[in-house]
Amino acid sequence: MYNGDSVAVKIIRVPDEDEGGALATRLEKQFVSEVTLLSRLQHRNVIKFLAACRKPPVYCVITEYLSEGSLRAYLHKLECKSLPMGRLIQIALDIARGLEYIHSQGIIHRDLKPENILIDEESHMKIADFGIACEEAYCDALIDDPGTYRWMAPEMIKHKSYGRKVDVYSFGLILWELVAGTIPYEEMNPIQAAFAVVNKNLRPVIPGNCPPAMKALIEQCWCLQSEKRPEFWQIVKVLEQFEASFARDGTLKLVPNQNFHDHKKGLIHWIQKLGPAQSPNSTSTASSSSSYTTATTTTTLPVPKPKFS
Repeated sequence: MYNGDSVAVKIIRVPDEDEGGALATRLEKQFVSEVTLLSRLQHRNVIKFLAACRKPPVYCVITEYLSEGSLRAYLHKLECKSLPMGRLIQIALDIARGLEYIHSQGIIHRDLKPENILIDEESHMKIADFGIACEEAYCDALIDDPGTYRWMAPEMIKHKSYGRKVDVYSFGLILWELVAGTIPYEEMNPIQAAFAVVNKNLRPVIPGNCPPAMKALIEQCWCLQSEKRPEFWQIVKVLEQFEASFARDGTLKLVPNQNFHDHKKGLIHWIQKLGPAQSPNSTSTASSSSSYTTATTTTTLPVPKPKFS
């Protein structure tokens, strides 16, 4: 309990066998970074930061408590059954809107996966665990294996320079999970999966019952060339069109009464018509609904100093 409300407490403890204090230094740096970034994020689809405490060798991050658990637990309960398309689009939109906002603040999550997406009492998705998130301008491509291999973009695995599009790649894998009902590369261990992605450009097989338009979006998100992946504000627009189309006639169409024989080309053409890509700090509307926070920053926000209780 914190100020009369139920909360979740993430505890980071430095192990006793930390010789030389190298691990303690790294964990404290990670803790300060997480608190600094999370404390400046306020959005319906991002977990709410409440407080932090620093008493080495123990560090705590206190956030709102989300009783419905993680997206991973939610998918596990389905026992590999496919989600109804309407619900799938709702989940995808929540995640995409949260990431659109995060990117608008110049932040890269770097560890997007179902375990780090939590569900509130109204069944909305909230992005959580910013332990290895970073400001895009200061991300270190050489950091030791950030993220989780199954959802990690090829450029991160290879320690090449990267930007916010690594989150788009991970989102593509999550979309695939929502369609397939299982984790990616389930038959491989994480190292084997990383090797297959980097050396064979392997991606999970998209189920045959996946609507072609959704398949096109998944493939565009996990494209090898990061510059060909859409921005999250574009993904939100695409998913909103899918939502409207599905409500109208049960199909996923970007343009009413128009069928593209090549759905991938149709998707790319439609995205291009939305206009040029925006920088993460340019004006960005998180949703056409007024219930969602709108990002209106035009310059990089100053990083506030976190306050520790």
